[in-house]
Amino acid sequence: MSGKVFFSVTMSLDGFMAPEDVPAEVVFTPEGRDDPRARRWLAKWSELQAWVFPLRWFRESLGFGEGGEEGLDNDFAREIYERTGASVMGRRMFDAGELSWPEEAPFHTPVFVLTHSGRDPWTGTCASPGAPRRFSSTWTVA
Repeated sequence: MSGKVFFSVTMSLDGFMAPEDVPAEVVFTPEGRDDPRARRWLAKWSELQAWVFPLRWFRESLGFGEGGEEGLDNDFAREIYERTGASVMGRRMFDAGELSWPEEAPFHTPVFVLTHSGRDPWTGTCASPGAPRRFSSTWTVA
């Protein structure tokens, strides 16, 4: 099987992609919200992702409400989402999402989680219909 791979990630001009390693249960649980590490992590992550939150498409697709900014960034975000056939993420991102995603997860495609430790497919309450989560610790690149 052949196809196209499209890579999309938010990164600052100096190469910053994710804050330092803070356990997901510290950042994404009510008990951890007062932890200085969690506050620092959330501040850095929010600054990096700030461009997408005001966009009309993003707000409406995640159920944050109607309205928002339109224009090139909005069109770009919508087009990326619409052409995505599957999502690939690391275990850390999945673990954080499992704790914080809304009832309807933001991924409406199959999700593959790269990890050193496998587990059964996720069937949590916000696992969108038709969007299985698969965990793989071995990948073959052709």
